[in-house]
Amino acid sequence: MAVTVKRLDSEDEFEAIKVIRSRVFIEEQGIPPDLEIDEFDGAALHAVAYFSGDIVGTGRLIIDNDTEARIGRMAVESSLRGHGIGSAILGFLENEALKLGIKTVILHAQNYVKEFYVNSGYHEHGDTFMEAGILHIEMRKAI
Repeated sequence: MAVTVKRLDSEDEFEAIKVIRSRVFIEEQGIPPDLEIDEFDGAALHAVAYFSGDIVGTGRLIIDNDTEARIGRMAVESSLRGHGIGSAILGFLENEALKLGIKTVILHAQNYVKEFYVNSGYHEHGDTFMEAGILHIEMRKAI
C-alpha cells in the first residue's frame, strides 16, 4: 500500500500528529514536553502522512519571509521508518513551499539523521549546535 501525504485539515488529524510527535520527540528522544508543542504550530502548514489508512508521520513548514521557510517536527512512527514515509513528507513540504514562492528551505537536522537530508539535496550550513539537548546541524536546500 502506498503512502499518501496531505495538508492537515482537521482537529482530529492535529490530535493524531501530536501523539506521533510525543512518541518520537518526548518518549524516544527525551525532549521536554514544553518544548515540543510551540507557538509556531498554529501558523505552520502541517503535513499528514497516511499508510494503510492510519496517520503514521508528520512534518511542518513555517514561512519566515517571501523567499525562505523552515521545515521541522519531522516524525514517523518508529516501526515504519525506512519505508520512504519521511521522504514523502519532505517532498510534500518542499512542493508546498514552492507553491508559495519559497526559494530556500532551512531545517535543523538532528546530527544522526543528517545523511537523510543530504540524500534529499540539503547542504550543511555552519557548525553543529545543541538544541533541546540533542546535537543538530543547520541544513539548507534551494528549491
